[in-house]
Amino acid sequence: MNIIIAAIIPALVLVYFIYRKDKYDREPPAMILKGFWYGALSALASFFISRPFQVMGLFPTEIVSFEDGVRTALFGAAVPEEISKFVFLWMLLRNNRYFDEYVDGIVYAVCVGMGFAAFENIGYVFSDVENWASINAMRALTAIPGHFFFAVMMGYYFSKASFGKPSLRTFNFCLAILVPVALHAGYDGILMTSNTAGAVGGGAALFFGLYFFMALSAKKRFNKLLAKDEDLRRMDFQREDHYDK
Repeated sequence: MNIIIAAIIPALVLVYFIYRKDKYDREPPAMILKGFWYGALSALASFFISRPFQVMGLFPTEIVSFEDGVRTALFGAAVPEEISKFVFLWMLLRNNRYFDEYVDGIVYAVCVGMGFAAFENIGYVFSDVENWASINAMRALTAIPGHFFFAVMMGYYFSKASFGKPSLRTFNFCLAILVPVALHAGYDGILMTSNTAGAVGGGAALFFGLYFFMALSAKKRFNKLLAKDEDLRRMDFQREDHYDK
């Protein structure tokens, strides 16, 4: 039980972090937990996407070449996982009356992403119980924040599709899938191909470069949506003040 709690805590910390960053009309705790649970379910559901991909030969069972690493990163991880997360995010938000601000899309996407990451992390720590603590610590600093960054980008474009220009709705929904897939594939691709390419040092440099790029991009996207919510609130306040006069 202690191992399970330790595996879940890093994801919960990031859920709490994004929850506190939402300055206005924070989402009900019950909806936050529901999003986290949906994320765990999305981890299970992703298997039903990745398994057919493997049967079709889109990625191998064992990585022995650079090409194997690329195909596994894309079709074994990025595509099935991000599609599954998107579907569960859509299910969570389609009739959610609390989804009424731009930032909410990021908050809920992070809940789903962290639920996915927590479930995945439990599997990793139990795959090597003797070294679970070191595995958990490493993933708490890399893989779980990675899922956090992917989720921020998904939530950003999901909100733009939901509240932005109707003419760009389909385009932004596509970006809500494609951008996380691209970042996820790049993230896993670097890790899966570094050894086969014989460029561990170069792979490490690329990995941390991408990591910090995603961190800065996630911060920028969140602040951009927060500013939109602030502008809308200011306009509503001015409109109400005008009517009162």
